[in-house]
Amino acid sequence: MNVSVLAGMVSTILFATSYLPMLVKALRTKDLDSYSLGYLALSNVANAVHSVYVFSLPLGPIWLLHCFYVVASALLLIWFLRFRSDPTAARPAHGVHDPLSAP
Repeated sequence: MNVSVLAGMVSTILFATSYLPMLVKALRTKDLDSYSLGYLALSNVANAVHSVYVFSLPLGPIWLLHCFYVVASALLLIWFLRFRSDPTAARPAHGVHDPLSAP
């Protein structure tokens, strides 16, 4: 294994690990008010276009990282649409402290 592949593997793990708390919080709180529909939609379109490039490369860490971003972006868009349109979704009111949330 050469240094560039090792660096790709390490950075993939670090980037994915840094993204996970955001995904967990979004799923747990169902609060995606800090995102806009435009941002989430454009991120998904960009990932689709970028897939053409990534999947033309040899199989490697970039494939894993890109697939992670594709799934994460799609989940955020789905959750945004689902939780926004579901009035029964359990979302704490603004200003109300949720004892289970991180400080």
